[in-house]
Formats: sequence, structure tokens, C-alpha cells
Amino acid sequence: MSAATASAPSAIVFEALADDAWLLRLGDAIDDAVNARVHRLAARLRAQAPPWLRDLVPAYASLAVFFDESAIDALAVKSWLTAQCAQPDDDANDTQVTRRIVEIPVAYGGGYGPDLDSAAAELGLSAHDLIARHSGGDYTVAMIGFAPGFPYLSGLDPALALPRLATPRTDVAAGSVAIGGAQTGIYPRPGPGGWRLLGRTPLALFDVSRAQPSLLQPGDRVRFVAIDAAEFAERTRLPAQTPA
Repeated sequence: MSAATASAPSAIVFEALADDAWLLRLGDAIDDAVNARVHRLAARLRAQAPPWLRDLVPAYASLAVFFDESAIDALAVKSWLTAQCAQPDDDANDTQVTRRIVEIPVAYGGGYGPDLDSAAAELGLSAHDLIARHSGGDYTVAMIGFAPGFPYLSGLDPALALPRLATPRTDVAAGSVAIGGAQTGIYPRPGPGGWRLLGRTPLALFDVSRAQPSLLQPGDRVRFVAIDAAEFAERTRLPAQTPA
């Protein structure tokens, strides 16, 4: 999916995703206006909450609707969704979207963000300025994907966009905050990854022992807050790392 240079409302396209799911496509690019429309539609359907509705999974430009196929026919679901999609959609409907503001503490640079200095140099910035600009913006959780609890965050300053690493790392630490293209995100668990690592949060992005395992939900607003190594250690109860 590519980033769009402009957005305009388009007809919603229905695709059969599975025997018990429809995929509603609202666009085909990364576009804040389209993503906001996805979240408004999800909020509207969630507010209706018919008993056969099992789950809604918003993405950048689409919404997956899962239903109980033992309770309702797929065509009946499509008819109901068609009626819902035909309702007026404008910014006033945005009040239906629950938008929490979640602050994410981040220890930038050193062992927490091994790509900070090289990323700043590539952008023509000092490391301090890159931290200030990355933590100075508000972001929206456009979707959760790639791994459980991984938030794709829109709202990155376009001047901070960076390509992925030519050779991905095989082991990225959980909590790593990174830039990938025109997006920023947070790795919820250890694993491979090719985004530029700027820092790390001590927060657990995904924990199956919690009632809501994923810390962030689609539509949430995120603010990064710079912390130092001592606070990171305090929050994780581990010995402080010495930034390189």
C-alpha cells in the first residue's frame, strides 16, 4: 500500500473475506482522511452492536467485519452493512470514535535506539533535534498489525520519513520505537525488523494476562515522552543502561 498525495471519498467495495467475514475497502492507499473514515465506520457499526457481530478489524483503508454465520446469512449481513455505509459520513460523526490519548515514555538513542545518530545524520538533523521533532507530534493508531499489539502510527512529520534498513535486523528488542518510511511504530515483542530504531519504551505493548492485551487500540492518539536511562530502569526495575 502506498502513501496517497490526496484523498477523496470513494465508494466502499465489498469483498468476501471468509465464510464469516466481509472486507470493506474504503481506499487503496495510506491516507489519513481514509483512515479516519474507516474508524468512523467502525465506531458506527460498533454502536449498533447487532448480536451476530463478532469483531471489527480496522486497517489503514479497510474494515474487516466478522459475524456469527450460525446466526445470520452472509448476504443479510452485506445488506445491513450496505445500509450502514449509505448513511451520511462527515466530520460530525467523528464524535462516535473513542480517542484515548496515551503517553508513551521513550528512552532515545544509545543502546535503546541504535539508529538514532545515523538517522539524524541522514535527515540533516542533530540527534537532539530528531528526538524533539519525533516526540513533539501527536500520532494516531491507524491500525494494529504485523505482530500482536504492533501499532502503525500515522502523523509522522514528513521530513522525518526514512527508508527501511537495507538489511533487516534479526533481533529487535521489545518496546523499540522506530521509523519505517512515512510511519512510526513500536515493536511489541522481540523479533526481526527493518525499521530505524530511535529508542525504546519500558511499557508492555502486548500482554495476554491483561483484560485488553493490546495497550493501544485503533483510533487512539499517541504522544511520545522522552525519558532518561534511570527512569527507563525504574519503570522496568532493571539496572540502567549506559547510553553509547
